[in-house]
Amino acid sequence: MRKRWRWLAGAAVVVVVLAVGVPFIYIHLIEGPSPSRLALPSSSSTTAESSRATSGISSVPGRYNVGSGSEAGYRVTEVLVGQHSTAVGRTAKIWGSVTISSASVTTGVFTVDMATVESDQSERNAQFAGRIMDVARYPTATLRLTTPIALGTTRPVGSKVPYTATGNLTMHGVTRQVSFPLTAERTGDGIYALADVPIVFADWDIANPSVGGFVTTASSGTLEVLLHLTKGAGNRAVSGSGTSTVGGVGGPVTVPKTTVPKITIPPN
Repeated sequence: MRKRWRWLAGAAVVVVVLAVGVPFIYIHLIEGPSPSRLALPSSSSTTAESSRATSGISSVPGRYNVGSGSEAGYRVTEVLVGQHSTAVGRTAKIWGSVTISSASVTTGVFTVDMATVESDQSERNAQFAGRIMDVARYPTATLRLTTPIALGTTRPVGSKVPYTATGNLTMHGVTRQVSFPLTAERTGDGIYALADVPIVFADWDIANPSVGGFVTTASSGTLEVLLHLTKGAGNRAVSGSGTSTVGGVGGPVTVPKTTVPKITIPPN
């Protein structure tokens, strides 16, 4: 009997080690780090553009369309059997425009095709498109600025300047006001704008992404947005989105592998 109890105790220890050790090894040694956060162009690229830029406030006012190089997506903390990782999904299917009058952004509206947001995990994508975001019913998310953004003095090409933006975010059929910091950078061919918008899932009636206690997530995440604003045609609205076309075509986004292993999720 004593040997039997020792065997059972040893088996329990093995199970615990495997339950904790396997996810740890997979996440930290096999999958590696999660995709980096979206970022403004490097200083070297903006310096190269500066020689082609036109200085002075007269070159800034006008309408700018969301063009190639823009991305949007989510970043959410996940826990797999006690091991923390980060889930990231992105898309380049984003379009819209802003209007700059004098030294202020007076209007702005941006729309993201939620049905094309993808991570490196097909099971996660299925959950995102289905029970979490229900993209068949709510195919897009839209942010509309409600307060002008004062730009102040015209900055030279390559300068990164912080601002605060306020607008209405419509997502998953719910519209709520959001206020968030953003950083803008003027380049030779337009303006880049980078923003992280904190999202509490319950505020937009979004189901918590956790899956049956196996993979759990925080109750909030981040909407990551990088806009390349150009006076050119810009990206074309996705067909059937109900948004007018502004020209151009957005390209696909490749999201590097995140730190969460592939899992099999039973159907709802």
